[in-house]
Amino acid sequence: MQTFDNASAGSIVRSMAERIVENRAYLSEIDGKIGDGDHGVNMAKGFGMAAERLKGKDASLAQSLDTLGTVLMTEIGGSMGPLYGVMFTEFAETIEGADKIDAAAYSKMLHAGLAGIQSIGSAKVGDKTLLDTLVPAVEAFDKATADGRPFDKALEALVAAAETGRDSTINLVAKIGRASRLGERSLGVLDAGATSCAIILKELAVGAQTRLVDAVG
Repeated sequence: MQTFDNASAGSIVRSMAERIVENRAYLSEIDGKIGDGDHGVNMAKGFGMAAERLKGKDASLAQSLDTLGTVLMTEIGGSMGPLYGVMFTEFAETIEGADKIDAAAYSKMLHAGLAGIQSIGSAKVGDKTLLDTLVPAVEAFDKATADGRPFDKALEALVAAAETGRDSTINLVAKIGRASRLGERSLGVLDAGATSCAIILKELAVGAQTRLVDAVG
């Protein structure tokens, strides 16, 4: 069975922050086509602040996710702060106290984050939101593990599904938020939230993959 250490995996969150900051202009450019154009700026601000607070600290993955979630919920503007904030704090709460994280714990973490988002919003798959990335990614991970694939291969399936989900938003009409006012004019453009979600899920997956070890049992 493959697992990774919670205690030594906090740097995954810092790597995630680096990817978001790197993509700040790209995410805002996408958002500017059908939204406020501030997604990348707000995300980079929040993730950057969290990374700064974690700098030099030997924080676990759970602690790091909690720090990130709290910053996003309380200190950045826009509609995405609360959504991602609750996702990360739910992630953190689910794995808090776990020494080793296996595929089952990772799945539980993903489902908790998804449920958190769904508890504060009315979006569903097909509405051109981050759920078009997150839901198929979680489903692909669970299917891979149910089919007996090892943790690392299930993470690969998650990333592939997340990127396919992200790309699917090009052909969707926005049903939620500012972009929904555009109706059919929202076609042909990626959703910024779905795009940032794919970046986040990939960084989480790659971070886990590089730390996996085979455990007895």
